[in-house]
Amino acid sequence: MPDQTNLSPADAAKLAASRAAIALVKDGMKLGLGTGSTAVIMVRELAARVKAEGLNLRCAATSQGTADLATSLGLTVESLDQIGWLDLTIDGADEVDPDLNLIKGGGGAHLREKIVARASDRMVVIADPAKVVETLGAFHLPVEVIPFGEQVTERLIRETLQAQDLGKRPILMRKRDDQPYVTDEGNHIFDLSLEAIPDPVHLARSLAAIPGVVEHGLFLGICDLAIIGQPDGNVIELRGEEADDVSDDLLFGEGEDE
Repeated sequence: MPDQTNLSPADAAKLAASRAAIALVKDGMKLGLGTGSTAVIMVRELAARVKAEGLNLRCAATSQGTADLATSLGLTVESLDQIGWLDLTIDGADEVDPDLNLIKGGGGAHLREKIVARASDRMVVIADPAKVVETLGAFHLPVEVIPFGEQVTERLIRETLQAQDLGKRPILMRKRDDQPYVTDEGNHIFDLSLEAIPDPVHLARSLAAIPGVVEHGLFLGICDLAIIGQPDGNVIELRGEEADDVSDDLLFGEGEDE
């Protein structure tokens, strides 16, 4: 178990949030495990608790990296299809707004993360205070695209942004070692530098309608609880009262601009 006093303030906050989320886990649960630096801390804490208490859990991972880590620590990892519906997913976020809308995908796993989160009774986000924002968009928005025709897809994304007065900022192809970053599903990622997203629902719906776009990093109406860790070990819980309404808007098209 890490010593909180030897951690940076950000990592101490991530640890506090992770421990608070892990306290929600009960024996026999089916869990979704997130991806990213905060999720790494959470998975380690979860494995320690499972070992100490002998919990019987079935876990679905949102990335191969998380699956490998969890398996190495003794957690039971299965595919989502093997497990079926999940009781709880615990994941990090790049940004969290007051309504618990999120930007995710800094780790390149937002496609699987969204599938796993939507296949859960409850999604809990763990984060440090720097991730809490008033308006989404300062963090780049990841958009996963298929490699085929990606220049056309980029053009359509740019036209969509221009139509919403968001088109003056760059669209960057994510790279690793000077080559396009490849997701676990074999796709590429465009990172949209938008500064602010005044209407996330409209943008989410517009991006999802573009051929070639596999998934975007706007998680709207999905998170049920955000646990924001503090460097001193305390946590603040944020609950989203409007989550179900936003989710219904995206799924069924309610709330369209007239």
